[in-house]
Amino acid sequence: MRPIYKKIYSFIVLAIFLCPVFGQNLGKVIEQKTIKSSILGKDVKYTVYLPADYDHSDRTYPVVYLLHGYTDDNTGWLQFGEINRYADKAIADGTIPPMIIIMPNGDSSFYINSYDGKEKYEDFFVKEFMPTVEKTFRIKGEKKYRAVAGLSMGGYGSLIYAIKYPELFAASAPLSAAVLSDDEFVAIPEKNYEFTWGPLFGRGLKGKDRLNQAWYSNSILKLVETKSADDLKKVRYWIDCGDDDFLTVGNSLLHIALTEKKVPHEFRMRDGSHSWTYWRTGIVDALQFIGQSFHQQ
Repeated sequence: MRPIYKKIYSFIVLAIFLCPVFGQNLGKVIEQKTIKSSILGKDVKYTVYLPADYDHSDRTYPVVYLLHGYTDDNTGWLQFGEINRYADKAIADGTIPPMIIIMPNGDSSFYINSYDGKEKYEDFFVKEFMPTVEKTFRIKGEKKYRAVAGLSMGGYGSLIYAIKYPELFAASAPLSAAVLSDDEFVAIPEKNYEFTWGPLFGRGLKGKDRLNQAWYSNSILKLVETKSADDLKKVRYWIDCGDDDFLTVGNSLLHIALTEKKVPHEFRMRDGSHSWTYWRTGIVDALQFIGQSFHQQ
């Protein structure tokens, strides 16, 4: 065989050998799955990221529930956050362990139960969604292998679930979480309040009338204030919010509240605003923190 043909032959063999290897580094995305919810009385869509070795292994995996923000849906983290690309790379280089990422559609529920019982998303998530998903995929259905994260409304949801259900989650990683102080909540313009918050906490409320039981039952700062330090310490927290974000004050107050209770947590305030650029550049660090929670110490 002539030298030039030997080189071509060697290159082809090498390419054939390497292509499957490179292909194995790419996870699988299921963009649209549906669960029928008896609690919500409707179908709920969700998106799934499966690590590269899922289809050719029998192992079970830890799970991260990744929650989208207000006005987005279950595809937000995939479409705008490119979560599959970031997870593929981070798993391939060993930054994070192989994990399943589940992204449910939360509509505009803020992932909680509304004051009037018309929206029971929190009940759905805990009682229906998680149990169903963890039977559908090979997920390690234990607290030490389960975490919740999200951005903005989803960051709020990830805090709500971790604080209310510390027996379910090892870690919580809210990015730009919608944490509001009482003063900020009272000061929300009437039109904005009615559209966004009224369905959840009560319509037609003005001023301090908004600080009702529904609000205090779901105010992140009030929950931290009323929960014991021992309960709060049951979950590892990664809190990240941009210095130009309109939610900077609430996240800073959360950091102070946890610090005063001597609850260990990581707090980051990077240069940035309430944007996908900020969340894309922060998600791998958040997942790395979560991945450390899945490891034995």
